[in-house]
Amino acid sequence: MNRNFPTAAVAAAAAALVLTACFDGAGLQPKITSNVQDWRDEVVYQLMTDRFANGDLGNDYNVDRASPGKYHGGDFAGIEAKIPYLQKLGVTTLWISPVVKNVEEDAGFASYHGYWAQDLTAVNPHFGDMASLRHMVDAAHDAGLKVVLDIVTNHMGQLFYYDINGNGQADERAWTYGGQSGNEVVHVSEWDPDWDPRGIMGRTATGEYGPAPIRFLWMPDINRIPPMPEVFQNPSWYHRRGRVVDPAGWSDPEQVEKGDFPGGLKDLFTEKQEVRDALFEAYAKWIENADFDGFRIDTVKHVEHGFWQDFCPRMRARAEELGKKNFLMFGEVFDGDDQKVGSYSFNDELDTLFNFAQKYTIENVFKGAAPTKALADNLAGRRVNYSNTPSKGIGLTAQQSIVNFLDNHDTPRFLYGGAKRETLHGALAYLFFEEGIPDVFYGTEQEYDGGNDPANREDLSLSGFSTETPTFQWIAKLAKLRKAYSPLRRGTMEFKYVTEHLGDEADAGMLAFERTDENYTALVVINAGDKHAARTSDGAQDMKTSFPMGTKLVDVLGGTATATVTVGEGGAVSVEAAPHQAMLLVPEDRVVIE
Repeated sequence: MNRNFPTAAVAAAAAALVLTACFDGAGLQPKITSNVQDWRDEVVYQLMTDRFANGDLGNDYNVDRASPGKYHGGDFAGIEAKIPYLQKLGVTTLWISPVVKNVEEDAGFASYHGYWAQDLTAVNPHFGDMASLRHMVDAAHDAGLKVVLDIVTNHMGQLFYYDINGNGQADERAWTYGGQSGNEVVHVSEWDPDWDPRGIMGRTATGEYGPAPIRFLWMPDINRIPPMPEVFQNPSWYHRRGRVVDPAGWSDPEQVEKGDFPGGLKDLFTEKQEVRDALFEAYAKWIENADFDGFRIDTVKHVEHGFWQDFCPRMRARAEELGKKNFLMFGEVFDGDDQKVGSYSFNDELDTLFNFAQKYTIENVFKGAAPTKALADNLAGRRVNYSNTPSKGIGLTAQQSIVNFLDNHDTPRFLYGGAKRETLHGALAYLFFEEGIPDVFYGTEQEYDGGNDPANREDLSLSGFSTETPTFQWIAKLAKLRKAYSPLRRGTMEFKYVTEHLGDEADAGMLAFERTDENYTALVVINAGDKHAARTSDGAQDMKTSFPMGTKLVDVLGGTATATVTVGEGGAVSVEAAPHQAMLLVPEDRVVIE
């Protein structure tokens, strides 16, 4: 193992050459294709490769399907085999979990999720090899599906420990230290010590002796070996300040950006240009080697804004050089503060963001804890908190292309805790018909109801990949309507009715909004409540729409008894909807006949 670390200047100059030389499959690049005209036309499906489908038993090692924290055998071949299932659901873009080689396990848990990187240039062998990855991406493209790769720039896996007491081994125990105030007993984990703004300090019974050295590990049986490319073996490329202290550290910007992610994930010194260069080259190579259509970027708020102002423009330029048009970069800022989330869409940073603030608002509204006015407030906040300047990468503003979701791999599923199917269906209608890009987490279509990680990472194979479940068919219908009616994809959004009522009032739970493009306007009406049928009227005044008097609106989402509504004077409309009912009303002459 090479312990002679290069200087920063040499590392920066050599990064591209090192990456090209060691990249798994380098020299076998596929043809780069452009597959997206407008990201607003897409329906994203997030899947965890390990939990989706097992298509190749040959890579099933260290698999334990009885344990939710272990590998379960899903792979690229499994994704490819289930493309017809995905097409029938109506999704158009696959967001797959990270594919890089990981530390095999830590503290009894496995790296099935992909967020414990060890080698940024190699494919995780649990999922297949570079050839099977490329074959899957090519098959997806041939079927009209796009593929977005999940990447991490904030940290590497737990590949070193802090040798605090200098004994050359990783300790986790209580030490007694002397000092002016007498003996002090401190519990310290050298794998994952608490935050210290000075950096983790070495310490023995006689006191501190300076910064603690870090020791990369050599445990090949679990792939806990020094990181690759080799330039990442430079200790100065890590902040080395210990983990974010929960809960105080999450409100401390310095800890959030420079602390190790809890669990021993080592925080990269992303302020250094040579680190930025190496991360850029590593991930740009994945576009070149596997023809991905975009990146979903993990732990965005844990990396300083300056990094994104460097990384994103360069990645757009590289994608363009390769011939990849409309390359998407959207980020995860796991935070309910909408202003904070949106801040990463300005200054040429990310194209758009994962809409966390709205996720919580939708749950509160449709599960009865908040009035529908909260959704209008959320949209109004989006108009301020997110960039309204078209991205140089995808040609859309962050407001237009925000990625909306209900379920994901880090939060309990919408149905967790006993929410009803009908409640989920109403929320899904909002998700598919609002402004932005809808995202469905695998298993939602099978009505999975797992709680926090790892319970929300169920095996989809347990469902038998049924296409007959009511929610599968509901999502497929929503996707089909979204494709058929252009305002639902590319139109502006304006609320026409919301309420602050939650009780027995006539309009409790009602919401309505218009989507308008250059062709026409569609009206969406949803009763988010579960108490009674409600109307878009407060008893004194009906909802005002933009439609001319006399316009006949037809509900194309309803069943056999589709509703027809005639617009009154001044655009007035009073629409009644049953509990959890959603309606998509379009002008009679715009109804798509199949």
